[in-house]
Amino acid sequence: MKRVANLYLVGLMGAGKTTVGRVLARRLKLRFLDSDQEIERRCGVKIPVIFEIEGEPGFRAREAAVIGELSQLSGVVLATGGGVVGAAENRRLLSASGTVVYLHAQPEHLYERVRHDRNRPLLATADPLARLRELYTERDPLYRSIADVVVDTGKQGVAALARDLLGKLGERWKASA
Repeated sequence: MKRVANLYLVGLMGAGKTTVGRVLARRLKLRFLDSDQEIERRCGVKIPVIFEIEGEPGFRAREAAVIGELSQLSGVVLATGGGVVGAAENRRLLSASGTVVYLHAQPEHLYERVRHDRNRPLLATADPLARLRELYTERDPLYRSIADVVVDTGKQGVAALARDLLGKLGERWKASA
């Protein structure tokens, strides 16, 4: 049976991984981490600056290194970056070392949440909604391929979403965490 000491949140940007992750960590009495924030802390700059200097491949290499380290911890709730599933090794590490939750949302809902956020380098384009739709098409199957639980974020609030997710995780996860 899969070890479930960690809870990993995956999904597109704006799905609520960081916000919901903090709530879940508090309720489960686990440590909360965010892989994007960890990368920024280590580099001393925001992600758009990393993209500007190193491009997406440079950022993804940093992301893979951080996921490699953080997936070795125990007792954490980890909010991952939206593109983490692009690398097969990241998917393998997450799937093997914890419970993966896919916070699913339609691109149109995500766009409403992130359209004013300038910290999203992949949306620095003439048509950010079209880009979100492309990312959704590419990544949705990858998120689903490793997800133990899929939760539709829809329009519900954070507290309701966390409650729904805890219900879906069930006693089996809580007992083994």
